[in-house]
Parts: sequence; C-alpha cells; structure tokens
Amino acid sequence: MVVAITRLTLIIPDNNSLKGKRKVVKSLVEKVRHRFEASCAEVEDHELWQKAKIGVALVGNDARLLTTRMDQITSFIENQHLAEIIDSHLELVYLEK
Repeated sequence: MVVAITRLTLIIPDNNSLKGKRKVVKSLVEKVRHRFEASCAEVEDHELWQKAKIGVALVGNDARLLTTRMDQITSFIENQHLAEIIDSHLELVYLEK
C-alpha cells in the first residue's frame, strides 16, 4: 500500500479578511474532495489572511498513478484561479504488511 501526501502553500491575493480566506479554502477543499475523492484539509497558517497550507492525501497500490493524480489535483487547484500555489511538496509513504 502506498500513501501519497501533498502539502500545498497557497497565496490568496486581494484578500483582506479571515472570512474571505475561509471561503476560498473551503471552496477549494470541497472541490478537490468531490472531484478526486481525496482527503483534503487546511493544515497550517490558519490565522493568516492571504496564506494557506492545504494537505491532500490519497491511498492506493500504484505510486506512479498516485503521483499523476496529485499532479492533476495541483493543476486543478491552479486552474480555479482562486489562489496561487507558491510551494508544493509530495511525499510517498510505502506501508508493508
């Protein structure tokens, strides 16, 4: 079993409140969950108005497929034009029986 974990650092331009940030983050998280059936949540920088860190996780048997899926998720988030991805980190964890 392989677990793919991605941490995305987002900048939300022209945002001036936590309420505005929550709206953007909630929208992105829900879209990713629905479209890709991935676990997704805001994981850091909760108190910053224009910055967010989102964690995404997928589980499967094929590391290459999971990596491709994470690339699709990253592209999907970028194409929403709600936030700019300034950093991303992908980690694959292999779990043995």
